[in-house]
Amino acid sequence: MRTLALVDGEHYPPVTRAALEVARERGHEVVAALLVGGTEKLARGDDPLDLGVPVLLVGADEPMDALMAAIADLVPEVVLDLSDEPVLGYRERMEMVAVALAAAVSYVGPDFRFDPPTQGPPLEVPTLAVIGTGKRTGKTAIAGSVARLAARRGLEPVIVAMGRGGPPEPTLAMAGSVDIDHLVRLAAEGSHAASDYLEDAITSGVTTVGARRAGGGLAGAPYTSNVREAAELAASLSPGMVILEGSGSAIPPIPWDAGILVVPVTAPPEYLSGYLGPYRLLRSDLVVATMAGDPSGSENLSELRSSVRRYVDDAAFVVTDFVPVPLEDIRGKEVFFTSTAPPAVVRRLIRRLEADQGCRVVGWSARLADRAGLVEDLDAVQGYDVLLTELKAAAVDTAVARALDRGAEVVFVDNRAEAVEGSVDLDTALGGAIDTALGRAEDRL
Repeated sequence: MRTLALVDGEHYPPVTRAALEVARERGHEVVAALLVGGTEKLARGDDPLDLGVPVLLVGADEPMDALMAAIADLVPEVVLDLSDEPVLGYRERMEMVAVALAAAVSYVGPDFRFDPPTQGPPLEVPTLAVIGTGKRTGKTAIAGSVARLAARRGLEPVIVAMGRGGPPEPTLAMAGSVDIDHLVRLAAEGSHAASDYLEDAITSGVTTVGARRAGGGLAGAPYTSNVREAAELAASLSPGMVILEGSGSAIPPIPWDAGILVVPVTAPPEYLSGYLGPYRLLRSDLVVATMAGDPSGSENLSELRSSVRRYVDDAAFVVTDFVPVPLEDIRGKEVFFTSTAPPAVVRRLIRRLEADQGCRVVGWSARLADRAGLVEDLDAVQGYDVLLTELKAAAVDTAVARALDRGAEVVFVDNRAEAVEGSVDLDTALGGAIDTALGRAEDRL
């Protein structure tokens, strides 16, 4: 294996040379060593450090910048970390892992191994990924916004949505084919009728493909998935763009041309600056902060912004909040509203619904992901004309089923993001990400 070794000056050079020899015995072809810092055990004077391989110095650069440059120059298959604390502390080492993985290079050490979460060849069409820092960050909403914008530009996009409740085989939902009857039928068959690809189909109006995944690694790799097969099905339709939508903190295990990272303003800043948050940032060309209306996130925003600028200072950063948009007219109707958002956020959405849509919300539940609690909330309200619900969690098998039994209409709501600060609107920012994906795809295809 063509290997770049990371070494430090806290080891005596003879010890480091011996470690490099052991690495060769274990199959590493060490092409260079990057001295990431430390001087305690290095000889004084101007004598070059003799490790038996070319030695690269960090110099004035940060170690992560030096590693980026060395990987670009030497094109190793693996980075072998023979350094130690305090030269590379816990956070600094994870930054180095992120740099290697973002360059599609494995990173190994004495008791650990990280492999790039994305594997195999890229698709034969322009590909844009929407990934997140965790569950319910707003990935589906942002993927839908990208899809609608791409459709308006004539790209005929296809969304590939992976989920923990996705179908066992890649499942195609052609544009316009998903309606309430279709969803009720899926629920009756025992399928997950609120899978993300179905929500995407309902809210974006484009063709979607459903996939499943199980597990999620530190860098976002699923333990198992059928996303590759789903993405190849999407590409076979010859779209102008495939949009890969992540699931929770798991990312699509396929290379992409441009990336959008979705992070709620309430996320701990460590989710971006610590662990393998830097990896997600390094794979992204746009960062969309969501749920800015949540007061508990205001104190995080400056730290999140600082993390973005540290790792990807050329990435766009847009702060957004969600606006509820019913997919049918509900003016003058009495409405029961269900959501997965926290109660404080739901109350704010209700005020916006009543002001914008001319409806009256007579009941609501923030327990769409809690079936027992959702039933309790639904049964507490005697009558309503319309169930207005997000297509998530127990929407179809519980909320819709009970509403239809009571003779109420069912209308789905899309929570659409809009920029709330800065000089760039969301469509402009998303359009830039689309252009980046198209440009990079043109270079490689």
